[in-house]
Amino acid sequence: MPELKRLHADHAPAVLAFELANRAYFAASIPDRGDDFFDRFPDRHSAALAEQEAGVCVFYLLVAEDGSVLGRFNLYDLEDGTARLGYRVAEHVAGRGVATATVRELCRTAAAVHGLRTLRAAASHDNAASRKVLTGAGFVPVGPAAPADLGGKSGTWYRRDLQP
Repeated sequence: MPELKRLHADHAPAVLAFELANRAYFAASIPDRGDDFFDRFPDRHSAALAEQEAGVCVFYLLVAEDGSVLGRFNLYDLEDGTARLGYRVAEHVAGRGVATATVRELCRTAAAVHGLRTLRAAASHDNAASRKVLTGAGFVPVGPAAPADLGGKSGTWYRRDLQP
């Protein structure tokens, strides 16, 4: 049974493998991270852990029984009881409800563990799968997302108020 785990230093090899294996799949719907992301991955992983330690962000992984990463689920810009949600799942589990179920679980965790009251997420108009995940996890559209929010694409901001 896959498990949602908070990001740790020892997750680096599995996260990099996940990102490399799914790079083309992700680039079909969101801007590619670029070669620099992969070339400097150890530094980026360390920086993410530092942000997490500082309480600015919290990063979670959906980890399979074999230790492989099935998805990344991140809470950014934690401030005043709110955070921004970002997520991505491996191509081989996409379309099976994995992202929706994990976002629901992360919403519960965000409230219970991190004391958050509201999550926001943006999805581009051409990313129907992400919009379906958000609405399936209880998010409602609240307004337009600027292209600067979505790597040059227009879209919609979504919001979910969390239960303590």
